[in-house]
Amino acid sequence: MTPKQISVIGVPLDYGADRRGVDMGPSAIRYAGLHDKLRQAGHTVNDLGNIAVPVPESRQSANPQAKYLDEIVKVNRVLARTIEKLAGEGQFPLVLGGDHSIAMGTIAGLLRVWSKIGLLWFDAHGDFNTEKTSPSGNVHGMPVAVACGRDQTDLAVPFKGHYVDEAKIVYVGVRTLDPAEAEALRQSSVTVFSMHEVDRYGMREVMARAMDILTQGTDGVHLSFDIDALDPLYAPGSGTPFNGGLTDREAHLALELLAEGDVLTSMEMVEVNPILDEHNRTGRLAANLIASALGHRII
Repeated sequence: MTPKQISVIGVPLDYGADRRGVDMGPSAIRYAGLHDKLRQAGHTVNDLGNIAVPVPESRQSANPQAKYLDEIVKVNRVLARTIEKLAGEGQFPLVLGGDHSIAMGTIAGLLRVWSKIGLLWFDAHGDFNTEKTSPSGNVHGMPVAVACGRDQTDLAVPFKGHYVDEAKIVYVGVRTLDPAEAEALRQSSVTVFSMHEVDRYGMREVMARAMDILTQGTDGVHLSFDIDALDPLYAPGSGTPFNGGLTDREAHLALELLAEGDVLTSMEMVEVNPILDEHNRTGRLAANLIASALGHRII
């Protein structure tokens, strides 16, 4: 992999989820030796610290269809400006969450620099709900729908009218969808490699197909990795666990293949919840997965 200038940004946001704790995710991942692993892989690492996020106890959710919408939009606007600056300077943005609603800020910032990006989404869930379809009102279940322009509420403000082409969005590891969300995905141009496809074809074939889609006619590829893509047997520190997920080796192989292809231009790791974890086991796994995606090798 080509050596990169990696800028690390923590976004300790947990407004988008039902369970508290992911605000501590950036610290847990850093504590697991992330920076040393990236430097060992030949990269330069600059940690910009965390974006300021007020604690939920100081706020009240006014919209049950999109809880804490105003707070999430404000944080994502700041994140989008940060990502725009870093990507425009040729840096590799590495974002540590926080819940998955932060992806809206990351992607919005990238689209201000590159008009066409491929979006690779590792997740147990679809995150393809809108305010109208979400059964919970939790915004961490909406970022992909917002990123491709399907939700035109205030959540779309950071995008400034620029969205991801649905044909350039690929999911890996999906295994649970809300009914309306599943129907929307079936009618979309998005490619979904659920756990059925991973089991049937194997991770090597899935990633080969994914990279073909993501790299054709795009300016860059963004990886958004929700730790619940892995089975809770391997990643217990997740607020939304669902059985039947990826093994740790399947996940590492997928990211190692991305590193070999040297296709990534940005990345985020989200939904690590230290409160639910076992001696930072999930934090260490997240750090190791990031390192694999960025070229760290055993030998």
